This record gives sequence, structure tokens and C-alpha cells, in this order.
Amino acid sequence: MSETDSPFDLSRPLRLVLDTNVIMALWHFADPALRAFRAFAESPAAVLLSRAECLDELQRVLAYSQFGLEPARQLELFETYRARVECLPAASEEESDGVVLPRCGDRDDQKFVVLAWEGKADALVTRDKLVLRLARRAPLRGAVAILTPERLQADLLKSGVLAP
Repeated sequence: MSETDSPFDLSRPLRLVLDTNVIMALWHFADPALRAFRAFAESPAAVLLSRAECLDELQRVLAYSQFGLEPARQLELFETYRARVECLPAASEEESDGVVLPRCGDRDDQKFVVLAWEGKADALVTRDKLVLRLARRAPLRGAVAILTPERLQADLLKSGVLAP
């Protein structure tokens, strides 16, 4: 498969919104199955989009006791990610640019949907089933791909953008 077979315009950097669960998989857990995707996310071929409220959630999650992260490591992971993102201004969750977006079953994840829409993201990358369910809903369908990191990595591997 060539770059022309990709569902994405690979002639420019991909604009991506990463859900907190994906950020944790890539940078905290360093999931070996996502090594190629992490390298892509850290490269100039990807523009990672965020907002203050999304970064606040990441900071809270990094402090969860089940992860056992020392405060210095929490700060290191947070700063590493924050340095990579293009931070957009706050927005409304009800209506975006005059478009009513579908509501996520988990209200806490709606901010990622709105960010992806308003940031003109190519993809919202998540493992959250409630967010993934929105992939076929208008107006998101055809405008913002909502997919797992495994699926995006597979698409990028097939297109030749990533090396196995």
C-alpha cells in the first residue's frame, strides 16, 4: 500500500488528539506494541492537539495511586507530553462552530470530541469504547477519524509511513 492508499492526507503532518488512555499507553507504559506509533507521535509528521482541560485530566491521572508514580516522574511525563502539543483555547461543549456534536456517553470524554472537531484533527485516538462509538455519527463521520492507536498504527504501517 502506498501513501495514496491511506485514508489520511500524508502530504502534511497529521493533526491528532490523543485521549488520556493513549498518552498513558505511549509514554507511561511504553507499550511495545505501539512503539512505531509512539515514534510517529514524537516526529514532525504528527501535530498533537490539546487544551488546558485535557492537560488537567492528564495531570490528575498521572497522580492516581495505582500507577505508583513519584511526583518527579509525574512531572517529567506531564512536561514531556505538554512540550509536544499545540494547545488550543477553551471551547464550548454544547455547540462547536454552529454544529451540534454528538454527546459521548462519558461526559468526561466530550472535551476530546470537541477538541478534535474544533482543532480540525485528522483523528481522535482512543481506546475508550464510548468515544469509539461516535465514529459513525454525524457530523464526525467523514470529518474526524475516531480510532484506536492500534488501528492508526496499522494504517500508517500499510501506507509505508511507518517502518515495522
